[in-house]
Amino acid sequence: MKTKKFLLLAGGAALLAVAAPALAQTAPKYGSFGVDLSAQKASTKPGDDFWTYANGGWADRVQIAPDRASAGFGTQLSIEAEANVRGILDDMAKNPASYGATGRQVGDYYASWMDQAGIEARGTAPLQPYLGRIAAVQDLAGLQTLFASIGYASPVEIGVMPDLADPTRYTAVAGQGGLGMPRDYYLLEGEKYDGFRAAYRAYVQKIQELAGIPDAGAKADAIVALETAMAKGQWSPEQSRDIAALNDPETVAGLEAKAPEFDWALLLKTAGIESSPTVLMTQNTAIAAMGKILVATPLATWKDYLAYRFVSDHAQYLPKAFDDARFDFYSKTLSGVQVQRERWKRGVQLVNGALGEAVGAIYVQKYYPPAAEKQMAELIENLRAAYQERITGSTWMDAATKKAALAKLAAFEPRIGHPDKYIDYASLQVDRGDLLGNAMRAGEFQHQLDLQRFPKPVDRTLWEMTPQTVNAYYNPLANQITFPAAILQPPFFDPNADPAVNYGAIGAIIGHEMGHGFDDQGAQFGPTGKLEDWWTDAAKKAFKDRTSALSAQYDTYEAVPGTHVKGGLTLGENIGDLGGIEAAYAAFQKYQAEHGKAKVIGGLTGDQRFFLAYAQAWQTKVREGALRQQLLTDPHSPAMFRVNGVVRNVDAWYKAFNIKPGDALYLAPEKRVHIW
Repeated sequence: MKTKKFLLLAGGAALLAVAAPALAQTAPKYGSFGVDLSAQKASTKPGDDFWTYANGGWADRVQIAPDRASAGFGTQLSIEAEANVRGILDDMAKNPASYGATGRQVGDYYASWMDQAGIEARGTAPLQPYLGRIAAVQDLAGLQTLFASIGYASPVEIGVMPDLADPTRYTAVAGQGGLGMPRDYYLLEGEKYDGFRAAYRAYVQKIQELAGIPDAGAKADAIVALETAMAKGQWSPEQSRDIAALNDPETVAGLEAKAPEFDWALLLKTAGIESSPTVLMTQNTAIAAMGKILVATPLATWKDYLAYRFVSDHAQYLPKAFDDARFDFYSKTLSGVQVQRERWKRGVQLVNGALGEAVGAIYVQKYYPPAAEKQMAELIENLRAAYQERITGSTWMDAATKKAALAKLAAFEPRIGHPDKYIDYASLQVDRGDLLGNAMRAGEFQHQLDLQRFPKPVDRTLWEMTPQTVNAYYNPLANQITFPAAILQPPFFDPNADPAVNYGAIGAIIGHEMGHGFDDQGAQFGPTGKLEDWWTDAAKKAFKDRTSALSAQYDTYEAVPGTHVKGGLTLGENIGDLGGIEAAYAAFQKYQAEHGKAKVIGGLTGDQRFFLAYAQAWQTKVREGALRQQLLTDPHSPAMFRVNGVVRNVDAWYKAFNIKPGDALYLAPEKRVHIW
């Protein structure tokens, strides 16, 4: 079983849309009312490019730090949270006894990462037990045992998730896996991708040479050929959003019929989930293709693949030469990041991943103001009321579908700040002198948690993000929206800010998460999280017409020369953005009806401040390599189009900024997409 959770369907705001966090070069200036007027580029007409109108001045003067893939507001907050966590970890590492048993675990884990001299002294010795296990494989049974074991790569990933038909219980799930690069990097034509493939092949060889693996060049050729064959058989990111196609529950006999080359009983037993009556076979044709590749590929090549992948996947826990090689390919070549991040920053991420809730409990005590929870709860209920009005007043939904949609809306469960209970890490063994072992044991610990939970009802109190995460998400299988503590601060949320700004920033994010309950994926789930069809045929067609039009709009946006936004891949997030801002605007109008019309501040009306706050929440600058990777793999559109692609469909924006025909973003009223 892989440590990866199969939360395939969750939608999030993804304020950090690229892998590496970003750092603005100057501290954000929110102004007296929450909008940074110095960020604007007044020479740009709002109707031609609203993102640049709101953020162009900032973009002109800010340089992306050499150790970052991007810069922006959301990621600036991530850096601040990271610094706060560092203070906690440094104290734990120096004074572990002051924090009890869990504090010692956290401190020791962080100390094992920071002990660079010890890591260098141990060299490749920590690798040998794992590489020895691979070398001992003599047949396909032994190979598949490793496929289903923690820490080893596999063409088929096995895990657990709530059952689509009954989300109160868990089920086993199998999906495609096993690639060292994003799928499309193996397949796309052109000089740029030829270069990526050549660099990857060189990386595969170098990693093996560093590990002392003989004949690394020939093995690299075979490994890359194997992964390329797997990529050709895999589903695209767009295909992997098709819930109806993903929903293929099979018995073991059914798995054996569709992919007979795999020993499914062995895989499930090794993973510890053989008791599952069915296995959700996601990406079923890809798994069938992997089965054919399994038996067509020499065992020796599979062993070489496993050895390479183990070293590569764990390179950061090894001596500097391994860590640098991985950085050079994945960060510098693919994403354009020039300099490796400071070690303590990566250590914070490492500990957050392994013992995140133990750190989060202390983070909440030190940095989370209780008042934020009350105000957020009020905002959420205002957004819920706005969605209720918009659904009720919908001109394209019939009465039966409206009734079902309102029932789902009423059942939304908001979660704010932090879990009610935190994970108990007492059984996780941490050794200050064994970084790689700590990482492997952390994976095994999560695996054991999954096994303990598996036979029980789904625990709805679990969180998929730590409190110190600057982000938010919606889980359709639980119908929950979750807002961690770290996002509840300026510029997204400020208890003292102008209400127009809060509604435009955090209000739109709340609306976005609620919108996921009614996007093209979330709309297939009912109030309890069960996969069910609550739509009439007429409403379904009307919904499809609108979402198809939105998808077509985004297909036209060229974010990198020659590479467009994929409207189908990003559709769910784009629906969330559009529904979120319209619901937030409606909630802001309700607020004004109760408290009086917003005054003009700084020469800006309340509506103008609302839309500027929304645009500045997506103040992001991204390196071309990272942006290309996002376009090919990420269901979130680039930040510029999360602004420009959204506001041009919102009638109130036209009035607020006097947008006229002839402006580049202008859409005739009949061309504007309105969903919720």
